[in-house]
Amino acid sequence: MERIFTFDTTSQALWAEETAVAREFPAEVVAAPSASQAKCGLALRTFEDRIEELAEILRAEGIAFRLYP
Repeated sequence: MERIFTFDTTSQALWAEETAVAREFPAEVVAAPSASQAKCGLALRTFEDRIEELAEILRAEGIAFRLYP
């Protein structure tokens, strides 16, 4: 199972991707689901069992996000 992190801006989404890549974290940029009502069209997808780890990484970098669903 996978989860989606959504963002308010494209800059935040790309910063999140860059952060994940730099840490060799398993995540990829995808289109934000329309049902998520994200303000940005990009999202970051990762595995369900890695959600908390990625959330901690993004928080430490100061990247605001929302989890969907």
